[in-house]
Amino acid sequence: MAAPHAKKTTIYRHPVAVRAGHWVNVLVMAVMLMSGLQIFNAHPALYWGKKSEFDRPFIAMTAVADADGGARGVTRIAGARFDTTGFLGYSGGAVRGFPAWATLPGYRSLSTGRRWHFFFAWLFVANGLAFFAYSLASRHLSRDLLPKAQELKNIPRTAWDHARLRFPKGEEAKHYNVIQKLAYLVVIFGLGPLIVLTGLTMSPTIDTAFPWLLDLFGGRQSARTIHFLCAFGFVAFFLVHIVLVVLSGPLNNLRSMITGRYRIEQEQEPAHDE
Repeated sequence: MAAPHAKKTTIYRHPVAVRAGHWVNVLVMAVMLMSGLQIFNAHPALYWGKKSEFDRPFIAMTAVADADGGARGVTRIAGARFDTTGFLGYSGGAVRGFPAWATLPGYRSLSTGRRWHFFFAWLFVANGLAFFAYSLASRHLSRDLLPKAQELKNIPRTAWDHARLRFPKGEEAKHYNVIQKLAYLVVIFGLGPLIVLTGLTMSPTIDTAFPWLLDLFGGRQSARTIHFLCAFGFVAFFLVHIVLVVLSGPLNNLRSMITGRYRIEQEQEPAHDE
């Protein structure tokens, strides 16, 4: 009996609307993150509640003098203190929350950062609404993203396969697995709306029209903190996403998000000797 062998089959995995929305989001979120860090650097501290309690920040990035007369970057998170010299608090010979290479623009300009951030924020909202409308009209949401009951039961097995870097082949590779579906749903319907609503809550004009937003998030400073945490939730999702793309085949994954074509290994039945 001959050993089984695999052949590769190319399928059409990502329609144009999904690919377009994906690449628009890549650009928009990169600009929003970097311009958001520029805004954060104007006051590199976060608080819970309605007011800024300067002596009790939840997160703060500062600089302190060292024994040699220089400066050290210090980051405080929930009372814990970390030396982050050269990255957070003090970098490039200057006192600043995040380093210049991580902000847009690289030089200090709160007004420019705000203009970039607010403009691209509306593009983020428009792209999200367009994707949601497409997902409903094409049944992409119900067909491809909502996990079925049987899939939910397979979460432990899927997680174990991921931990062992065993990626699906054949019929399974044609669809998102349950962990991918849940991750996308959390990002699309959790982090996305939350970061938009907390961003709006930081606007005094919006608060005047919709005062319930302040009550919903427990104050403008809490909204700012949640907004910051959501932003880095997106960063964490992006990093995990990139790692899995690289490990499971970067060229194949990149091609699928550019052309829509995705190549899978199709296991064949072993051939039997006569």
